[in-house]
Amino acid sequence: MNVIITGASKGLGKAIAEKFVGTANNLFLCARNEEQLNATKQELLQQNANCNIKTMATDISKKQNAIDFGNFCLQYGTPDILINNTGSFLPGNIHSEKDGTFETMLETNLYSAYYLTRTVLSKMMEAKSGHIFNMCSVASVAAYKNGGSYSISKFALLGLAKNLREELKQYNIKVTAVIPGAVYTDSWSKTGIEPDRIMEADDVAKMIYAASLLSPQACVEEILLRPQLGDL
Repeated sequence: MNVIITGASKGLGKAIAEKFVGTANNLFLCARNEEQLNATKQELLQQNANCNIKTMATDISKKQNAIDFGNFCLQYGTPDILINNTGSFLPGNIHSEKDGTFETMLETNLYSAYYLTRTVLSKMMEAKSGHIFNMCSVASVAAYKNGGSYSISKFALLGLAKNLREELKQYNIKVTAVIPGAVYTDSWSKTGIEPDRIMEADDVAKMIYAASLLSPQACVEEILLRPQLGDL
């Protein structure tokens, strides 16, 4: 099984990789920070030394980088699972956020998934199998204070998932939108929030892995998770 995970050096991406490293024959990981990415690779190999882990340190918010990473993965075969996890959050209001925030959020949270998916899709369509996961957000389904362009980009990412699902039905390719609320990752740890107030990265990873194991005729269209006590 060939599994692609973007933004895989830490947080949600790393937690997802930890779930798949035991079953994937080939794991393809990318992130911007090469040092963190290499450290993650070594940790994963300690879990399963037989997994073939390929990494590329690159910023796939840039169109050509996303295409290059897709072609890098295709050298080793057709992807079975693609997890579009790359993303970032810049707070602000549409009327007052810093100029360039809109472009940055679209490039990071939407374009990365769009161009990588387009690059690998032809082979998946030829194989008439596969599963694509888009890491959306509760900001994909409701407006939040200080959400601004981040929320716009995540609404669009959910739209990408829905359109892909409709297009790819005839090719037996599943598409799942993952819609998590607050998850305890590096960005939240710096706010002083209590870890037991919000979800763990492993919670989301478990749900993605479980959805990937269903029979070919079953597709989880959306995975919506929130902290037990609700959104912040």
